[in-house]
Amino acid sequence: MARAGLTTERLVRAGAELADEVGFDQVTVSALARRFGVKVASLYSHLKNSQELKTGIALLALEELADRAADALAGRAGRDALTAFANVYRDYAREHPGRYAAARLRLDPDTAAASAGGRHAQMMRAILRGYDLVEPDQTHAVRLLGSVFHGYVALEAAGGFGHSAPGSQETWTWILDRLDALLRNRLAL
Repeated sequence: MARAGLTTERLVRAGAELADEVGFDQVTVSALARRFGVKVASLYSHLKNSQELKTGIALLALEELADRAADALAGRAGRDALTAFANVYRDYAREHPGRYAAARLRLDPDTAAASAGGRHAQMMRAILRGYDLVEPDQTHAVRLLGSVFHGYVALEAAGGFGHSAPGSQETWTWILDRLDALLRNRLAL
């Protein structure tokens, strides 16, 4: 019999909180059982294993990010949309480092297809339509922006920009300005 009050959704949400506290790599069914003060076996009626827990956290993070991005993009175009989208990712990574790491988890093709990951790509392509990019430049631009956003966030999270001037925010704004100029002028794409 399943322990009262424990559901897969509750366990995934608790796993996401745990990921933000201790790091996504440290999340296991055992750690989650300790958090709830139950035996590991009590969780197996809700979760098959740690991989299923991590996949659930990844799907939750992708959904949260997509919802935030959709809200931020409403009514925006061009540089404003690009900046709003970029800031959603940066802010989410700062607020939820474990969940952000989970969003980078490689999902099997069926799970990925059913996830909110497709919404992210659609929003990115919607932003790029404002720059009049056609294929294959649009795909190249999606990859460029994703690489820049994730790379900057990862370096910043690792403390890579905290020791020198100009400040990290100033550099972030500079990068977004240059990306906007690049996309508007379709330079070297």
